[in-house]
Amino acid sequence: MFKIKTYNAISVKGLNRFPREKYEVASDIGQPDAYILRSHKLHGEALPESVKAVARAGAGTNNVPVEEYTKKGVVVFNSPGANANAVKELVLTGMLLGSRGILPGMAYVNSLTHMTDADEMSKLLEKEKSNFAGFELQGKTLGIVGLGAIGSLIADAALALGMNVVGFDPALSVEAAWRLPSQVGRMENLQSLLARSDYITLHVPAIPATKHLINADTLKVCKKGATLLNFAREAIVDAHAVVESLDAGHLGKYICDFPEPILLNRHDVYAMPHIGASTEEAEENCAIMAADQLVDYLENGNIKNSVNFPAVAMDRNAEIGARITFSNENVSGVLGHVLSVLADHKVNVVDMVNKSRGDVAYNIIDVEVAPSAQVIDALAKVEHVIAVRVI
Repeated sequence: MFKIKTYNAISVKGLNRFPREKYEVASDIGQPDAYILRSHKLHGEALPESVKAVARAGAGTNNVPVEEYTKKGVVVFNSPGANANAVKELVLTGMLLGSRGILPGMAYVNSLTHMTDADEMSKLLEKEKSNFAGFELQGKTLGIVGLGAIGSLIADAALALGMNVVGFDPALSVEAAWRLPSQVGRMENLQSLLARSDYITLHVPAIPATKHLINADTLKVCKKGATLLNFAREAIVDAHAVVESLDAGHLGKYICDFPEPILLNRHDVYAMPHIGASTEEAEENCAIMAADQLVDYLENGNIKNSVNFPAVAMDRNAEIGARITFSNENVSGVLGHVLSVLADHKVNVVDMVNKSRGDVAYNIIDVEVAPSAQVIDALAKVEHVIAVRVI
């Protein structure tokens, strides 16, 4: 039996992906094989030696001490794209709210509680409605920073609304490039995108390279009156620089999913309570993806959508005696040493795959006969090997 410890409220549809005959799933399990969680912060918590993997039901993994876990051979999964549609719809909502006088208009209407005559109210609103006039999205230019799963969906939707779309992503993958509509103009750098866009939406991860990507200097490049949208991560935008730009009349509006005290009670800031992925469908999709990835890893050793290990997969052959997986520091000679140990113990290798990512490597080796505890102990003692499993 595999043991899965849950944190937060994980969608039942996700938890049902763990076959009950093979898995014990609960929030109070001791010595678990894996964690599945949403926003619970694992920093500072003791990690049982039994834990082999952590799956985040969502895209960001800021709540997981990834570097620490990597050194222990713990694979950290996320679920990229599973909440993409939910975020896309909220970004569109933000653009529409920012382009029309919807929120101030509704606030004005709700302030008319002293009026009792419907005809009188109608006449007053007809007179005052010009105060809430806005702009149409059609014909405006949307700049998308980050062209992954969410960015490409937003590009599709914006094009359907008649907008011009430009994008910038220095780390655009081949897969993402195929997903991207051909009508999207590729910008060579961030500054070119900012200078051209009426609306700017951010969809990059929060990593050291993107901290305060939008700051006092980059905001100066923005088109005057532009609307900035941040539904990615709080750290990407310097909120103080945004407020200064708004106060100077350069940036038009800031619409985000990350309220900060400095942003409150401003007519030119619409701050939402971090609800980008808070839909029933997104939570289900993230939980299902996270659970499926854990099952495939625990049962087959395959890795997909890990933030700290390479993507590795190899089909299982029912006639093969066992599968050995091991992670190691990415230095030369480790795999050769492991294969020598297997050869010395007369363990015949049938198939194998080896991949690396940064400072870590991961290996899957299928063997004819399940190795003895003595063999596994010898493999674990190979220099630079981090963790060994037999499946």
